[in-house]
Amino acid sequence: MLQTLYDYFWWERLWLPVNLTWADLEDRDGRVYAKASDLYITLPLALLFLIIRYFFELYVATPLAALLNVKEKTRLRAPLNPTLEHFYLTSGKQPKQAEVELLSRQSGLSGRQVERWFRRRRNQDRPSLLKKFREASWRFTFYLIAFIAGMAVIVDSVIPSQYWYYMIELSFYWSLLFSIASDVKRKSAKMFNYAGWKNTCNNIFIVFAIVFIITRLVILPFWILHCTLVYPLELYPAFFGYYFFNFMMGVLQLLHIFWAYLILRMAHKFITGKLVEDERSDREETESSEGEEAAAGGGAKSRPLANGHPILNNNHRKND
Repeated sequence: MLQTLYDYFWWERLWLPVNLTWADLEDRDGRVYAKASDLYITLPLALLFLIIRYFFELYVATPLAALLNVKEKTRLRAPLNPTLEHFYLTSGKQPKQAEVELLSRQSGLSGRQVERWFRRRRNQDRPSLLKKFREASWRFTFYLIAFIAGMAVIVDSVIPSQYWYYMIELSFYWSLLFSIASDVKRKSAKMFNYAGWKNTCNNIFIVFAIVFIITRLVILPFWILHCTLVYPLELYPAFFGYYFFNFMMGVLQLLHIFWAYLILRMAHKFITGKLVEDERSDREETESSEGEEAAAGGGAKSRPLANGHPILNNNHRKND
């Protein structure tokens, strides 16, 4: 059965024009053709990337973070509470008001203390600033090198250089797939944001927006897509592989249009001064003042709650 599926998948009429077979694509007379087996090398290269990344983050990104004065914020840990911890792990990280009141009765804490516990517990699960900086540094370094290498490959007409460029790029993305469960998934320019270089971040965003618009909305549709849609039909009649490849390229172009819309919307907010910070930022939830905790600690425990806050008697001074 597997052999049958294999034969159907690699059926020549699916991927090749009429009168062409896989035998016609065998290497001969100095001609070298791409093969599916070429992709095997990307898996060991991906593992190599993971090893290189480990040592890069340890011996390059970490000292760089210290040099750029990237400091961790002090995080107050949520005190041990089995009742709240069980709800956090099984039911949700953001309890509703009714759930807060129920948990308040079950744990013996006030509604405000329950909300504070969940706020601190959520902050505990957020990745540290150092981890985010190290990951952004690794991606920034690779993308910078890949960009320079890509420009060199465009100029170089030697096939091996182009082959290795694609293999290395694919291996890098394999390595990201392997580490996706532990990665923070932030852009490479975020390292300057973590270091507090706001103007550098703004300038990089402007350059990124310009390059993205030119390459994705001008060069790709009017040069690349034009070549894949028009030139093949001058040599061969249309076949399944032609439609499939160009359909996927069309989907990619639609995604580029959508992403360009998001970039332009952010650029508009940036120019008009409405963008205070990156909309994708994962801000830590701020802690309440220490005075609140003191006020909510004793007497507030037995008071009735309104929206998670104790109701104050109008005949007494407000302590928080």
